[in-house]
Amino acid sequence: MIEGLDWVVIVVSLAISLGIGWWAAKKNTGNTESFFLAGRSMPWWLLGVSMVATTFAADTPTLITDWVRTEGVSKNWLWWSLVFSGMLTTYVFARRWRRSGVMTDVEFYELRYSGLGGQILRAYRALYLGLFFNVFIIAVVSLAAIKILGVLMGLDAWQTILLGAGVTMLYSVAGGLRSVLLVDFFQFALAMVGSVAATIYILNMDSIGGLDGLFAHEAVQAKMSIIPSKDSNWVEFFIIPIALMWWTSYYPGAEPGGGGYIAQRTLAAKDEKHATKANLFFNVAHYALRPWPWILVALASLVIFPDLESIDQAFPNLDDGKLGHDVAYPAMIAQLPAGLKGVVLASLIAAYISTLSTQVNLASSYLTKDFWKRFCNKNAGEGEQILVGRVSSVLVLALGSLVALAFTNAAQMFNVLLMVGAGTGLVYLLRWLWWRVNAWSEISASLTAIVSSYLYTSKSTLPFADPFGWAVTMGPWNYVGPVVLTTFVWLVVTFLTKPEESETLTRFANQTSPPGSGWDRFRTKERDANEPSMGSDLLKVFFGSAGILAVLIGTGLTIYGDYLPGTPLLVAGICTLVPLFRSPIRTN
Repeated sequence: MIEGLDWVVIVVSLAISLGIGWWAAKKNTGNTESFFLAGRSMPWWLLGVSMVATTFAADTPTLITDWVRTEGVSKNWLWWSLVFSGMLTTYVFARRWRRSGVMTDVEFYELRYSGLGGQILRAYRALYLGLFFNVFIIAVVSLAAIKILGVLMGLDAWQTILLGAGVTMLYSVAGGLRSVLLVDFFQFALAMVGSVAATIYILNMDSIGGLDGLFAHEAVQAKMSIIPSKDSNWVEFFIIPIALMWWTSYYPGAEPGGGGYIAQRTLAAKDEKHATKANLFFNVAHYALRPWPWILVALASLVIFPDLESIDQAFPNLDDGKLGHDVAYPAMIAQLPAGLKGVVLASLIAAYISTLSTQVNLASSYLTKDFWKRFCNKNAGEGEQILVGRVSSVLVLALGSLVALAFTNAAQMFNVLLMVGAGTGLVYLLRWLWWRVNAWSEISASLTAIVSSYLYTSKSTLPFADPFGWAVTMGPWNYVGPVVLTTFVWLVVTFLTKPEESETLTRFANQTSPPGSGWDRFRTKERDANEPSMGSDLLKVFFGSAGILAVLIGTGLTIYGDYLPGTPLLVAGICTLVPLFRSPIRTN
């Protein structure tokens, strides 16, 4: 349990977060653009850090710990592969999102699509993302926080929910996106310090014996491989993610073509250059800089807590329904001394609150701008919209907190998020590239993905009521099936329905300048001479992705002591990424 010094660190960090949030809230001008997009005036470095802070949720280290303990380091390719989608957004779509001028990525639907289909799609996605998807993500991070604070502070689930929701409402609901961004900056710095400090201390514990002692342990050696061997989930953990998953699945932070809080931060940028650089910084930090401290702690947990029984014995007061391999991460944090434990715990609470605040603000923007203002009261004034935004924030936060109580581990919830979006990614990419995609394409893709995720997911006995049939296990073909079915359905629907109106396509082409010559038939103004070619953009996507993966793998191999392949790979990755940051970004 935590001690007096730990409490001081936690209270001070929360006080700083609240102080920053309330100070930022005073900067709002009282209109919806200020509340939801911080006046579209944010610099790239602040937006990039906020994107990373949002993905650094309390569930991230627990999910990685679960994967490493059960299947090994190589299972992380399930999310490492998403770097390709992130870099595609960076160089092909980010500047086009910024120039679209929309308030949310759901408002985008009526810029791209026309008539009844566009209206139905906007209303559907506003409710789906606002009352299901973002609620589900809130539940994911809340579940992780329940486990972490249950182990380290002895808090009951309702106490954890009350703490996170209470602090989030105090500054996010009051201050909007500006408060979220500035608090994210402080919280991310705290989270990184805590993560690295915890890793260094744990590796130097006598029971671990440093890196040499860790890697000499038999249980650790069986889980260390970065690239899966052919006899160990080669298809599921490597081939399918690299070849299929990154462009076919809609997953938070790596939506094909951009979306969610990535689009929100991009729309809040000062201009297109800041939008592009924010996305570049996010992808480098998210994939190349952060994973290894968590992975090392997860490997070390195999030495201290070799199985679930050992965790249960060490923490007998933990709710039986929440016991899983993901609990090993807070169990390792419990080994830290007073003071340092408080820093790490404060960083995890900060990560929890950071993600909560983002998802709450994002969901409320959908429900306010894209549902209430658009379909319920078109004449709603600025004050009414902000009031609706605050009320919907509280509603979404409450729903997510309740859903968290129904699940048992982060891996289970990760699978659900992947499956309900399986097969939809391609249509989100092609709506920018192929004029023939229409609103009914997206509607059919989303609905088919939800139905097929039920049909193709392996049924297993769950520790909670399973009204939707979503199981915790997901084999490689359970993902391929929904992708094939969803893609087939939306393509058939596309060719059976009419194209969008030429007037709408012309407006979209002129305003966003989508890539590809297929849109030339709709353009009524010349392309800007400074607009990079599609070939140039894709070249940057390739080198950016290669550089990030080189740093990621090179860092791991160097830590493992494989200096000959590791260090040159690390240096090559850095030499690839530095020019991308320094090169001028040409935009309209």
